[in-house]
Amino acid sequence: MDDGLSGIVSLEDVARVLRQLRRREAREQCRPELTYREIAVKTGWSVGAIGGYFSGTFLPSTIRFDTLVRLLGATPAEQGALATARDGVAERRAAAGAAPAGPPRDVPCQLPAVVYDFTGRDDQLARLDELLGAPGARIAAVSGTAGVGKTALAVYWAHRVADQFPDGQLYADLRGFDTNASPLSPAAVARGFLTALGEQAARLPVGSEELIALYRSTLASRRVLLLLDNAHDAAQVRPLLPGMPGSVVVITSRNQLAGLVATNGARSVKLDLLSPAEARTMLARRLGSGPVAAEPEAVTDIIERCCRLPLALAVAAARAAIDELSLVDLAAELGEAGRRLDALGADDAASDVRTVFSWSYRALPDQAARLFRLVGLHPAPDLGVAAAASMLAATPAQTRALLVGLTRANLLTEHTPGRFTCHDLLRAYAGELAAADDGAMAVRRMVDHYCVTAHAAASLVNPARDVDDPPGAAPGVRPEPLADRAEALAWFTAEYPILLATVRIAVRYQFDTSACHLAAAATAYQNLRALWAPWAETLRVGLYASERLGDVAWQAWFHRNLIFAHAWTGDHERSVYHAELAIDLCRAVGDVGGEARCHRHLCMTFERQGNYRQALHHAVRSRDLLQGTDDVMRVAYAFNSVGWYQALVGDFTEALVNCRQAVALLQKHAHPTNQATAWDSLGYVHHNLGQHREALECYAKALALFRSNGERHYQALTLEHLGDTLLATGDHDAAGAAWRDALTLLAAPQHPEAVQIRTKLDGLRRTSDTQERTS
Repeated sequence: MDDGLSGIVSLEDVARVLRQLRRREAREQCRPELTYREIAVKTGWSVGAIGGYFSGTFLPSTIRFDTLVRLLGATPAEQGALATARDGVAERRAAAGAAPAGPPRDVPCQLPAVVYDFTGRDDQLARLDELLGAPGARIAAVSGTAGVGKTALAVYWAHRVADQFPDGQLYADLRGFDTNASPLSPAAVARGFLTALGEQAARLPVGSEELIALYRSTLASRRVLLLLDNAHDAAQVRPLLPGMPGSVVVITSRNQLAGLVATNGARSVKLDLLSPAEARTMLARRLGSGPVAAEPEAVTDIIERCCRLPLALAVAAARAAIDELSLVDLAAELGEAGRRLDALGADDAASDVRTVFSWSYRALPDQAARLFRLVGLHPAPDLGVAAAASMLAATPAQTRALLVGLTRANLLTEHTPGRFTCHDLLRAYAGELAAADDGAMAVRRMVDHYCVTAHAAASLVNPARDVDDPPGAAPGVRPEPLADRAEALAWFTAEYPILLATVRIAVRYQFDTSACHLAAAATAYQNLRALWAPWAETLRVGLYASERLGDVAWQAWFHRNLIFAHAWTGDHERSVYHAELAIDLCRAVGDVGGEARCHRHLCMTFERQGNYRQALHHAVRSRDLLQGTDDVMRVAYAFNSVGWYQALVGDFTEALVNCRQAVALLQKHAHPTNQATAWDSLGYVHHNLGQHREALECYAKALALFRSNGERHYQALTLEHLGDTLLATGDHDAAGAAWRDALTLLAAPQHPEAVQIRTKLDGLRRTSDTQERTS
C-alpha cells in the first residue's frame, strides 16, 4: 500500500487510514473532502456513527469498513490488505477485553439508504424542518399517491437531521398496503424498537398494553427519530407515538391520516407529482445530462407520459439504460395506446407501476373499488359527483362519500370543490380493471347522464333550438338539475371537454342516437362561445352517427349547421358543399323551415368572402320561404338578415325598413340574442345614414341583451360598431375604449374581427400622435 496506508495496529490507526483515504479521494477527484453528511446520504448510516469511525471512537463492522474504503476510492488490492489489517485490530481488541466494534448497542441507526437521485421537494422538506423547533407534538404525516416518493422524501430528510438525535433513529415498514403479508401490529413494532434500544427480548412484557407502556417509558428520556413507513391508518401508528416531546415521528402513508392531524396534532405533508423541471432533473441524474439535453422533445414526452410520477420516471430511466433504448424510442413506447403500464413494468414488485397501484386498490372497500374502476371509463380531465352517481347507479350522497374515501386514499384528488381527478397512469390502471366489470352498462348510464343534462342545458342557453327531447335514460341515471340559464352555462363550462369526449365514446359504443343529441347540445355552447373549429369537428362526429343511423332529419340538421360552422372557420368551399346537401335533404322531407335556415346560414358564408350581394340573395330567399309560416321569430330574424345585407350593399333606406320590422317582431318574443342582433343591425343602418344618436341608442340596447345572455363574440362585434360611431362623433377616447373592450372578448387573437379591430386602434393611435406633433 502507498500514501501511508499501512502500519495499522490500533483503532487510532484505522481512523488515521480512513482520513488519509478521504483526503486522497478528494485530491484525485479535484473536489472538497466528503463530509460526514454526504457519506451518510450515500450509505444510509447515521452521521454520528460515521464521525465515530473517523475519530477512532469505535471500530466499523467488517461490512461497513469494506463499504467505506470502497467509497473512499481504495483499489481492490488496498481493500484486501485493509480488511485484513482491520480484522487484526478487532482480534487484538477482543483479546484485551476492549468494547465491541461499532456504536453502542443502545443507539440504533436503522434508516434505509437514501435514494441516490432524490430530487426537489423543497417545500415539503421545509415543512418537515419545522418539526425540529416545534413545541408540543412533533409528528408529520407524509401522504401521497402510490409511487409519488413518500418514503424517499422521509428517508432523505431523516438522514439530513439524524445527527440531531443522539439516541438513534428507528425505522419500521408497517406493511400497511402489502398484499402478501398482514400489516404489522403496534405491539410488534414496539417490541422490535425496544430490542433495538437495548432491552433484552426475553424480559419484554407479553401483553400489548404493558409492552406499549414500556416502549413509551423507554422513549420518554430519549431523543429519537422514528420513521414509521407505509402506515395503513391512524389506528396502526397512534400507539407508537411517544408520550414526551423530545422525539420526532415521521409517518408515511397512501392514506391522508386525517385522524392524526385532527386528534394528535400531526403536520400534514402532502406529496404531489414532480414539477416538469424536477422530473427533468431526475432523468438527468439517472441518464446523464448529455442524453437528456440532446433529446429535449423526447424527454418532455417521457415526463408527460410518466405523469411526472417519480416511480414511473425511475422505471422508464431503467428501461432506457438496461434495454439500451434511445429516449425517442422510449417516448414512443410510452405513447402507445393501452401499453403504457406494460412499458413501466419491472421484475421487482416494488418497482412495477401496475403492482404498486394494485396495493392501494386492493385495500379499498368493495363499493369504493368499483367506483375507482369506473373512473377509468370516464373521460379526462375530471369527474363530477352527479356523473359519478349516474355511472354507479347510486345517490349523490353515497357517491360523494365514496369519492372522498378515494381522495383520502390518494387515488383521486378533489382539485376543485365537487370535481375529482387523477393522473393518466392511475386512470389507465382503473380502465384495465373496469374491462372485466359491468363497464358497458356504466358507460351507457354515463352517456345518458350527459345526454339528458346537456339537452336541458342547451335548451336553457338557446330556447329556440329545434331539437326534440332525447330518449329516456337508463335506470339509475341521475341528470343534474339546472334551474336557469346561468346554471346551464356554468355546467357547460365545467363539463365541456368531457362532453366532447363523451360524444366520441357514444359513437364508439354505437349509441348513435345519444351521440346525435350530445353533439347537437354541445353546439349550443360552442356557437355561443365562438368555438368554431371544435364546433365543426363535433358536428362531423354527429353527422357520422346520423349516417350510421340512416336518420335523414338528423343528417339535414348536421349538414345545415356545418354550413355556418365552416363559414366561421373560413372553409367556404365546404360550407357551400354542406349547404347543397342540406337543402336537398330538406326538400326531400318537405322541411321548408329547414331549407330557409340553410339559406340564412349561407348568408354568412358569402359575407365572410365579401360577396354581400350573394349573401343578400340568400337572405331574401330565406325570408320568402318563411313567409306565411307560423314561425314568427324566424320570419323576424329573416327580415333582420335582409336588412343587414341591404346595408352592406349600400341600400340603407330599404335596410332601415326591414331592420325596423325585424325589431318590432322580435320584441314580442323573449329571445335576447335575436333581439340584440336586430338592434345591432338597426344601429349599423342609422350609423351609415349619419344618425349617430339613434345608432348609439340601438347599440346600447344590443349590448345590454348580449351581456345578459353571455354572448361574448357578438358583444365584441357590437362594440366594434359602437367604436365606429363614437369615432364618427369625434369621441376618439371612447371609440378606443370600445375597441379595446371588444378585443378582450374575442377568444382568438388571430380572429379576423380581432385583426380588423387592432388595425382600427393602430390608426387611432397614429392620428393621436400626429395631432400631438402638430399641436
